[in-house]
Amino acid sequence: MTFTIIARDKQSGDFGICISSFSPAIGWIAPFASAQAGVLSYQSSVEPRMGKVALGLLERGYSAQKVLIDMAQMDTHWEYRQVGVLDSRGGMAVFTGKNNRQWAGHRIGSDFIAFGNVVAGEKTIDGICDAWESNRTASFDDRLLRAIEGGRDAGGQVDGQTSAAIKTFGRRGTARLDLRCDHAAEPIAELRRLVDWYMPLVPYYEALADDPTVMPRHKEWLKERGFEREFGKPPAHLA
Repeated sequence: MTFTIIARDKQSGDFGICISSFSPAIGWIAPFASAQAGVLSYQSSVEPRMGKVALGLLERGYSAQKVLIDMAQMDTHWEYRQVGVLDSRGGMAVFTGKNNRQWAGHRIGSDFIAFGNVVAGEKTIDGICDAWESNRTASFDDRLLRAIEGGRDAGGQVDGQTSAAIKTFGRRGTARLDLRCDHAAEPIAELRRLVDWYMPLVPYYEALADDPTVMPRHKEWLKERGFEREFGKPPAHLA
């Protein structure tokens, strides 16, 4: 009940995942990632324990294909899974078990994997691929999100979407984006709102980590650069 893109920018080395599902909290239960090892999604009949095992194999230096080979031996319900993997060297592999609910399938491009189950048809995967390929001038993070928006606009899930998430990594060894919408009527639209709201803060937090002695509070830093953002407000009895 999920559709996903995992991708890597060959020039910058950036990599990440964007995912949406009819199920709630998909960002907690299916994607697994490490800045040093790669990223995967263990979806369909989800099994987070197996996802953690698969990530552990990536962290030991296994290739994406070797991860799938080993997981097929360890997971007794393998044919109910759909798993896509990107390793630290850019290797990609994907598996769609024969017991996935239809429509289910996948596609591997030169720098991405698009896959989904219980989607409106192959057109959902086509929508992901087309949006990814047609937005090569966009930033990597935005391009991932546009790909999932493309899958949604092409048909998405049979029963609609409930949750969505995005996670990306750059050169700093930590996640650049790690945002989720766990439950919403339009979770991809809500994820878009969160990403657009948060993105101007990415360079702020990087600069703050490098030298906190010269950095103002984030609200002031944003305002100096023309960004107006609403932050939390104190309770009425403290205002």
